[in-house]
Amino acid sequence: MSSRRLVVMRHAKAEQDGPTDFERPLASRGRRDAEAAGAWLASQGVAPDHALVSAALRTQQTWESVASGAGWTLSPDFDRGLYAAGPESALDIVRLVPDSASVLVVIGHNPTMAVLAQLLDDGSADAEVGASMAGDFPTSAVAVFSYDGAWADLGEGTARLEAFHVGRA
Repeated sequence: MSSRRLVVMRHAKAEQDGPTDFERPLASRGRRDAEAAGAWLASQGVAPDHALVSAALRTQQTWESVASGAGWTLSPDFDRGLYAAGPESALDIVRLVPDSASVLVVIGHNPTMAVLAQLLDDGSADAEVGASMAGDFPTSAVAVFSYDGAWADLGEGTARLEAFHVGRA
């Protein structure tokens, strides 16, 4: 089986207030940062054929800006479950991705995305890359993994961290 790529991303900077937490929009800085993250992903050759995005407004808007910055036209799956998911539940959602998908982008919330990225990491990354992700996982943080296997078999310590980047405009 050919190697797959998995991008784990935390949504961009959101406004402090919204009608509800679920409906908090991105701040204008968040839109710019997410677009910068998208441009960086495109520069890394990331071209997703599947995307899982929390159904919250700020994650939907993060996807729009990332896709705009990267030049992607893919329609994502907006998943309500990702909004409240803990790391194990998020991993379960990823395991349901069709095997036809080879490059997957997941955009969600912290602490889940940070913990998910740490959980997947097999520890074989370049030391500098590994150290960069070991710190904070701020808004617009992006972890790019390679993974060999079926999505259904994705588990703890099964993916190699290839790159870590924080989108900033």
